[in-house]
Amino acid sequence: MAALSSFDFWMPLLLLAIVGIAVAGCFKSRAMVLVLLLVVGWTDGVVVNGLKHWANRPRPNQVEPARVVDLKKMKPRFLAVLQPPVVRISQPELGVITGRSFPSGHTADNFAAAAVLALFYRRAGWLYFLVAVAVGYSRIYTGSHWPSDVLASVFLGTGLGVLGVAVAEGAWRRWGGDIAPELYRRHPSLLENCALQTEGVRL
Repeated sequence: MAALSSFDFWMPLLLLAIVGIAVAGCFKSRAMVLVLLLVVGWTDGVVVNGLKHWANRPRPNQVEPARVVDLKKMKPRFLAVLQPPVVRISQPELGVITGRSFPSGHTADNFAAAAVLALFYRRAGWLYFLVAVAVGYSRIYTGSHWPSDVLASVFLGTGLGVLGVAVAEGAWRRWGGDIAPELYRRHPSLLENCALQTEGVRL
């Protein structure tokens, strides 16, 4: 659970996957990565961050004795999974509390990513929803969020993911021919399967 909640733990794998797709992928897979980065960036950096400041809801571990589970502090971070997790009982904070509990950025980001993957890759992409569910549960398990934070973030992230793909596909169909005529001729849709794309230079 602590590993699922740690962005630092997954960062090397994510970077490796992005570089691999950029080097060896086809047009659709590269378009998916670009849309994914834009959607998750917008979800986390704008929507989630804005709602956190607006709601100002304290985390469970800020207002009550709650079990907090985290990976051991070490570098590189992924090696911490080989060590016992750090488990403690939190102490309620005193005075004015700055809350960052609602919504859950981890949950919203992963459900947004799951929606993007599902729309681009259908059956295989839907499997990422299992990962997103596990990440959402881990945020409750580690004492970082209330269940209602996670539940709301499921709908928030999924909706933003669907919206992001719709906007990207619509923009490509509307302006792709003006921006990159030859590329658009070969790939009139971002969602078209690589095997069905027009023969020619693989982009």
